[in-house]
Amino acid sequence: MATVFETRLIGNIGKDADVRSMENGIVAINFPVAHNKNWKDKRTGVLKTKTTWVNCTIWKKEGANMKIVDYLKKGTLVDLIGTPFSKGYLHDDQTVRSEIRLNISKTNILRTTSKEDANIQESGESSNNTVEDFSIHEDEF
Repeated sequence: MATVFETRLIGNIGKDADVRSMENGIVAINFPVAHNKNWKDKRTGVLKTKTTWVNCTIWKKEGANMKIVDYLKKGTLVDLIGTPFSKGYLHDDQTVRSEIRLNISKTNILRTTSKEDANIQESGESSNNTVEDFSIHEDEF
């Protein structure tokens, strides 16, 4: 019997995507995504937030359509599906740390902060200071 191990992540991109070409003709598109968990402390009534950062990678063959990189900018709200894993590493201070990673299989851009990207919308009218709502799926890139 086949098994599935996928995770869905909806969050904001923390910095513009970084594109790296590997020697084997594969391109890695890397970007961090923040997931915020908000709650009210029952004892104090104070609103609290815990942010979990997930390092995401989209793998493509060299020469494939790379238009998606234009949308993977800081602040963009994304809906991602992929296979999660953790990775350990030795930090500069010589402590062992781990990170959550997600190999992306499906990407959906939910909202962008860029005026140029917002021009995809039918209305086409926006200002540089507004967040634009629209949805575009990776198959459209």
